[in-house]
Amino acid sequence: MSTAILTGQPVPGSSIEDDLRSLGFDVRVAGDVADAETLLARVPGDERVAVVDTRFVGHLHALRLGLTDPRFPLAAVSGAVTAQAAGRQALTRAMARENSAGGGAAVAVDNLADRIVTALDADGADVHRPELGSLVAEVPADPQARNEARQAVTAVDDEAVRLKSAVKSHDGFFTTFFISPYSRYIARWCARRGLTPNQVTTASLLTALIAAGCAATGTRAGYVAAGILLICSFVLDCTDGQLARYSLQYSTLGAWLDATFDRAKEYAYYAGLALGAARGGDDVWALALGAMVLQTCRHVVDFSFNEANHDATANTSPTAALSGRLDSVGWTVWLRRMIVLPIGERWAMIAVLTAVTTPRITFYVLLIGCAFAATYTTAGRVLRSLTRKAQRTDRAAQALADLADSGPLAEGAGALLRRLPSAHRLGSPFLAALAGTAMLLGIAASEGYGNARLVAFAVLYVAVSAVAATVRPLKGALDWLVPPLFRAAEYCTVLILAAQADVNGALPAAFGLVAAVAYHHYDTVYRIRGNAGAPPAWLVRAIGGQEGRTLLVTVLAALLTASQFKVALTVLAVAVALVVLVESIRFWVSAGAPAVHDEGEPA
Repeated sequence: MSTAILTGQPVPGSSIEDDLRSLGFDVRVAGDVADAETLLARVPGDERVAVVDTRFVGHLHALRLGLTDPRFPLAAVSGAVTAQAAGRQALTRAMARENSAGGGAAVAVDNLADRIVTALDADGADVHRPELGSLVAEVPADPQARNEARQAVTAVDDEAVRLKSAVKSHDGFFTTFFISPYSRYIARWCARRGLTPNQVTTASLLTALIAAGCAATGTRAGYVAAGILLICSFVLDCTDGQLARYSLQYSTLGAWLDATFDRAKEYAYYAGLALGAARGGDDVWALALGAMVLQTCRHVVDFSFNEANHDATANTSPTAALSGRLDSVGWTVWLRRMIVLPIGERWAMIAVLTAVTTPRITFYVLLIGCAFAATYTTAGRVLRSLTRKAQRTDRAAQALADLADSGPLAEGAGALLRRLPSAHRLGSPFLAALAGTAMLLGIAASEGYGNARLVAFAVLYVAVSAVAATVRPLKGALDWLVPPLFRAAEYCTVLILAAQADVNGALPAAFGLVAAVAYHHYDTVYRIRGNAGAPPAWLVRAIGGQEGRTLLVTVLAALLTASQFKVALTVLAVAVALVVLVESIRFWVSAGAPAVHDEGEPA
């Protein structure tokens, strides 16, 4: 139960008590500052508490935004301040200071809530102040100002603003114009019936899995049903986030579900298409795995670039300036959002192609579209990186190192290399990663399955990985490309060797292994996004790190027959999935997980 402490002179006809109760607060009235401090001390430390001025005039949703958002330990709007358990000590100190300064005098004129916020700011506390837009939240000083404030409240439709704010302001063209105009009303319908975002997220996953099952039938009717259900799944996928924003239902479990289910849905659908094609005699598993590899690498490019530059100083470049000028031309904004093929456009394209063409054509178009989008976005980011004058922070370098996913082999080699007097002259981490990736994939493609020479080059790749990610901090202009290059090296090595094995079931097994490893990499991304740090070091060591897994796959390909290799990939996929999922679930349902809701992928 949450508690709201009302302070100040009561105002006849005010609805503040009813508004607070409708938001789930137990309302208590304080006669003066000393009484407010006493009431505050009586509230259990693990409960939310708010201090609200009785003269507050504003929209109910303004109070909801200011007092009920679970993501912020301290939050405030004019005339109201709240604290959760993590911010309780700071609020108690600020209240005690105000009581001492005022000698416990009656709160007749001064706005105690705003005075507490001022004290919190003076203490350096991080007080969240939500963007209210046209919503009203103020404490009028006299009757005339109060009447004007009430008129301002009447002039703005609280519910319309709430519905509009439930939709992300920067979404793709398809989502903005074809989904959100009605999905927001589905979100409100769900809220009024007590449904949670997690339930809607789960419904979206189940719908996508049914769509994948329909695609796996290999029939035209199944493909049509799959396309329709995939769009329905995306509608629900938009609805869960809108419901979270509409009702401020953010949770640690919701963060985990939202962060992982999109990938599970899309990649399960790829597998469904491949199974459906196989029923018709067409083997497209290599295309399905290629699509998953390309899409995952695209995301790692996005994540790495953002982590490398979000807190960089002097974060400007001519390319960024040009982008800003283009933003002032409306149609270019939508065009640039569409050509990067974000999730809405991508899923719509997949759904339509599934319904009217074949899985092979669907994958061909998907690969071409994603390759173009990846080239466009990566080229722009490379230009920005080369032309901006920015100093990367230690935090950014650490995030890139965590995303690199270096295991015990690279760490051990790096420790040895750092002892060399000329370690600082080993060259650019980006160039080392680029050379190592090109060498490994080139040799894998040319040597053929079962060639032991590939193992020697994989050992060399381990050494190159150490140079690229463990010897020097990743602070170079293009060092944010190191993690996606490592993803390409690992995933494509598995793909090439499974295709060269040329045995039934090898590519599906490789698909499972890459899916399990990709989940680990996405899990790492979302932990870093939530400021919770990377997965524990023991987990990275247990699953070998990217260089260890790559070396292991090459060794297996050199020592085992094609049929044995298929079995080994399956066992490795199951082992990695079990270890990663158990740790991920433990983290995301724990109290230490970030209470955030993913605001959408960049691509």
